[in-house]
Amino acid sequence: MTKKSEKSSNVSVTIIYDNNPYQPGLETAWGFSCLVKNTDKTILFDTGGDGSLLLRNMKALRTEPAELDLIFLSHMHSDHIGGFWEVIKKNHKAGVFIPGSFPESFKKESGKHGLKLFEVKHPLRLSAGVFSTGELGFEIIEQSMIVQAERGPIVITGCAHPGIVTTVSRVKDILREDIFLLLGGFHLGGMKRHALKGVVDGLKEAGVRHIGPSHCSGDATRELFKKEYGMFFMDVGVGRTILTEDLR
Repeated sequence: MTKKSEKSSNVSVTIIYDNNPYQPGLETAWGFSCLVKNTDKTILFDTGGDGSLLLRNMKALRTEPAELDLIFLSHMHSDHIGGFWEVIKKNHKAGVFIPGSFPESFKKESGKHGLKLFEVKHPLRLSAGVFSTGELGFEIIEQSMIVQAERGPIVITGCAHPGIVTTVSRVKDILREDIFLLLGGFHLGGMKRHALKGVVDGLKEAGVRHIGPSHCSGDATRELFKKEYGMFFMDVGVGRTILTEDLR
């Protein structure tokens, strides 16, 4: 799927917006956004729920909206696209990738701002070594991002409404290889422990090496993944930067 020359040696993922704390001095709120760097493009994955808060956290992390080459929106829920219009006020030149099922009202409003909008339906190459899974799910349509690093694929999910195991299965169908790092919202909050254990076992069986459940994953989920994954569990919260070269 990816030429060796397109795989990035040290991919950086920084959590910009989340309801889980990590770095003191940054603000938390319900939602998710992260910054992907050290690929050939600088990418903002989702925009959280509040644009002002997102921009404040970006400033505190010394990140400027003008740096963004691409904006990737996983799904239409407000806690993932709520900050979008504030971001594009600062940068309307970045390419924007959305699921094709986004409402026409969003597409028309984007057109008014002169945005370069790309509608995604099927697995798609966004840039060198970066891909969308394509649309997944039925009631809530969502796309996830794949970043090809030299250490192995990174998969980032917004909420994984179609199911985190289903998402991983789609990625493996595309790549035919195990996943080095899986992080983001897993949509497992409130799930009973025996069902959570089944999800953990399913991801382990699928070959997911490092795991970073965040946002809507739930505290019980994070605790169980930490127990089951040990040193391969990633504590994900606002301000956390993960570098693939730091991982085993």
